Amino acid sequence: MVFHFTGQLDAYSEKQFTSYINEVLASNSLSVVIDLSNIDFIDSSGLGAMVQAAKECNKGKRSFLVVGNARVIQTIKLVRLEEFLHLAPDLATALNKLAA
Repeated sequence: MVFHFTGQLDAYSEKQFTSYINEVLASNSLSVVIDLSNIDFIDSSGLGAMVQAAKECNKGKRSFLVVGNARVIQTIKLVRLEEFLHLAPDLATALNKLAA
């Protein structure tokens, strides 16, 4: 399952993001790719929401990957979450990892 998000993932949008992700995760057991390549800005609240989503997927033994643009990737790497969030350089690579 691929989620595409646009805009900003910050303190203002984090609650809506988390509610939506949790609702969808509760309704199925598919692997998850979060596509943040169209996100303009992500802050610590957004990163926290991503970590929570990854933890939920880990609990459910499902794959979880994140795709981002240069700004998002830089932010994720700055806080050293690229391995925990299974950062992929693009959507095709993320989908190939799931298929492997």
